[in-house]
Amino acid sequence: MLVMLRSCLFSLCFFLMTTAMMLVLTGPMLLLPRSAMVPMLRLYAGMVIGLLRLCCNIRLRVTGREYLPTQGAALIAAKHQSAFDTVVWLHLLPDACYVLKSELLKVPLWGVLARKSKMIAVDRQAGGKAMRQMLAEAKAAAAEGRQVVIFPEGTRVMPGRKVPYQPGVIGLAAVMRVPVVPVATNSGLCWPRHGFRKPPGVITVALLPPLPPGLPRDALLPALETAIEAATDRLSGVNNPVDKLVD
Repeated sequence: MLVMLRSCLFSLCFFLMTTAMMLVLTGPMLLLPRSAMVPMLRLYAGMVIGLLRLCCNIRLRVTGREYLPTQGAALIAAKHQSAFDTVVWLHLLPDACYVLKSELLKVPLWGVLARKSKMIAVDRQAGGKAMRQMLAEAKAAAAEGRQVVIFPEGTRVMPGRKVPYQPGVIGLAAVMRVPVVPVATNSGLCWPRHGFRKPPGVITVALLPPLPPGLPRDALLPALETAIEAATDRLSGVNNPVDKLVD
């Protein structure tokens, strides 16, 4: 019962905070350059992470920080279990650029901010045209020194389940010409894909050794999948210590 009450409190605060941020940002940010949005988005993501800790006693731990890009272009290939994954990179990276499905651009207010912040929206029904547009926008983001985040599975996948990785990350690696940083997580244990209940615990985001640029196309995707899935399986059964948490 306590977990449900705390989950309700988080959901209410999250909704109110997100709505307030969207209302406050949409007008002014349409008149300001994209760069002005970056610190505000990072602040918002930090507030969500803090709210999770305050309301639900869910904490964030980051491992492999030596692989975390602190400046310049980078490509992050991250496991996707939870809505948490769509927030955390705004907090961890200096200028995150998500690859996301184009339907999200239709969400009121949020879609406007996503366009303004130059997220890469992919129309899954557009076939080759969508792939070409995604690669062109990723190349432009890299030229601006941004960090592109892609979820190779293409959707949220519950802990313990597996789906085939999509080849889009191969094209991104080819045009961006940067190392690919694999990332594992257990976020779905605390913020389930379809569940409202958010049990207390530690969400671990584990950055793994980068795969070098120029890796053959037929080797990159299996290497990513093997690294991410093996690390994710380990995290799903580990009771993480709390002595190195990110506030």
